[in-house]
Amino acid sequence: MTDTPATPIVARTRAELARALSAQAGSRALVMTMGALHEGHLSLVRRARELADHVVVSIFVNPAQFAPGEDYDAYPRTLDADLAALRTVGAEVVFAPQPGEVYPVPASFTLDPGPIARVLEGATRPTHLAGVALIVTKVINLVRPDVALFGQKDAQQLAMVRLLVRDLDLPVRIEGVPIARDTDGVARSSRNQYLSADERVRARALSRALREGTRVADEGGAASAVAATARRVLAAEPDVGVDYVALADADTFEVRGEGDDAAAAGRPAYLLVAARVGATRLIDNTIVTPGGDPR
Repeated sequence: MTDTPATPIVARTRAELARALSAQAGSRALVMTMGALHEGHLSLVRRARELADHVVVSIFVNPAQFAPGEDYDAYPRTLDADLAALRTVGAEVVFAPQPGEVYPVPASFTLDPGPIARVLEGATRPTHLAGVALIVTKVINLVRPDVALFGQKDAQQLAMVRLLVRDLDLPVRIEGVPIARDTDGVARSSRNQYLSADERVRARALSRALREGTRVADEGGAASAVAATARRVLAAEPDVGVDYVALADADTFEVRGEGDDAAAAGRPAYLLVAARVGATRLIDNTIVTPGGDPR
């Protein structure tokens, strides 16, 4: 590992990426992003530098994970600012291709992540995780990292990637990195820039709901009580439209239903929330361990 941050080499094609990687000796870490980088992304890169000799960051707004009518065209593209930020944390290679380089012919092959892609985020965005699975597989094959890092904020994506790597025998270790939060508790996200000042205040309800749910779990509350508490906090916040509040097993990502208190007792689980604040859809989560008291 180097002691000083490196100026990243920008590879825009597969050939340029291959040349940049051929100059590296030692272990390699990969951080995959869609750009519009914030402190959460940079924390992934810092952790990557602790785990490997070299760090590669991909910046690609992946059309395969956007459904018709979603914000693909509006998604922020800030490559110059992203490169400036990456220079401060030591990314050595940045793979920043255009869609035609990643999908050089009309895509005919798809991946089906299975049941995990049909609940929660998958139910709301039916094509999303299949698109993520495809791009993750492609970039891992191109970069050939020893370890790839993904943030816990996209907990369902992280769980899906772990399953993908396991089931397809991809030769890479997946490292989950805890959520980075601003001082007001809001999880850092590229979508936060869409929030007005008033909406930003209302967005704090998501992390507040998670804290209250965690409190109930820590006091021995059952899974249903944990979820109900978080749901009440969100429902009490004006102009916050709740998409879902759910618990999913931290190992299997099996979603716990209202009658699963006994099965969930004593097992770590993700407490997950998704809500619209104004026109912006936000997600957040934390890990809790429900007890057996239905309260």
